[in-house]
Amino acid sequence: MHIHHFALVALISLAITLGVATTGSVFRPDSWYAGLQKPRGTPPPWVFPVVWTLLYILMAFAAALVYVHPESPLRLAGLTLYGLQLLSNALWSWLFFGRHQILGALLDLVLLLVLVLGCAIVFALISPLAAWLLIPYVLWLGVALYLNAATYRLNSAS
Repeated sequence: MHIHHFALVALISLAITLGVATTGSVFRPDSWYAGLQKPRGTPPPWVFPVVWTLLYILMAFAAALVYVHPESPLRLAGLTLYGLQLLSNALWSWLFFGRHQILGALLDLVLLLVLVLGCAIVFALISPLAAWLLIPYVLWLGVALYLNAATYRLNSAS
């Protein structure tokens, strides 16, 4: 693989990934969110954009590493899972912040975690480094799952 080819693929992957991230960022915390009871351990607001930016960069490089491998059904499966998890990722913001559907967002987050784990497994078969680059994302999704589930529990009508 030529380094210029990988650099171009990585830039395209980063543009696609950050493009999807931007659609999710259209739906931001508002007064509804400010009024919710938040679980213990909720990070301060500045943490979220910092962490997500780093995660999106790692995700994009993981996808680029897989993309530059020879075409195969496995590569297609991995990149398909990657695309699906990006869509699910963007859907979460719309559900939670846009529609104020805490339970719907939680269900989407479970789907997202399954998609990312599947993606990481397939990526590992193609490029172990690509799979390792997804591990911080999986860990952060665990944090997000806790925050979303606890927020639902704290704010659902008894």
